[in-house]
Amino acid sequence: MEPAALVSGGDVGDDGATPPPPSQPREQQEQQEQQQQKQKPSRYESQKRRDWNTFIQYLTNHKPPLTVGKCGGAHVVEFLKYLDQFGKTKVHAHGCTYFGHPSPSGPCECPTKQAWGSLDALIGRLRAAYEENGGGRPESNLFGAKVVKSHLREVRESQAKARETLCHSSPSSKPSFPQACGVVWVGFIDEAFVEGFVGASSNP
Repeated sequence: MEPAALVSGGDVGDDGATPPPPSQPREQQEQQEQQQQKQKPSRYESQKRRDWNTFIQYLTNHKPPLTVGKCGGAHVVEFLKYLDQFGKTKVHAHGCTYFGHPSPSGPCECPTKQAWGSLDALIGRLRAAYEENGGGRPESNLFGAKVVKSHLREVRESQAKARETLCHSSPSSKPSFPQACGVVWVGFIDEAFVEGFVGASSNP
């Protein structure tokens, strides 16, 4: 007669399967969660990486193509002006009926542009990304060039006088590259703009 199988309470299930391993101590779980959070880039770091990739893609599709080493402040200003076509801020012209009015009562034909705050924040992230990607000394940072600062100052003053208005576009509409750089900057520049730009085809 064969001896009966020894069954220790809770060690083996009724079906004979190996029981699951004991749960990890709470302290160990918290340490693992903290480690995962450290490894995951912050929203700022993710946005900075997307901004940098967008700028690099812009240079690649520039005619003629450019590299970061051959860029100057004038190219950065050109890039900022290029982004205006994807802006959601309507800036009223001098001849517009709503020029200087913070709350226009109707539509107008004035173009939409990037808001000054969006561009200023973008330049801040690109300055940091430039240094992190071997850009050299901070004083030689092309995103901190005088011409870039001058352009941002002009945008700020002109938009303050025009009393710009935020416009809401359809979230389903995505521009095609290169006519539309498709990129999205949440809270600063359209975030949809960045992702669309990086992921769009480089074919003209």
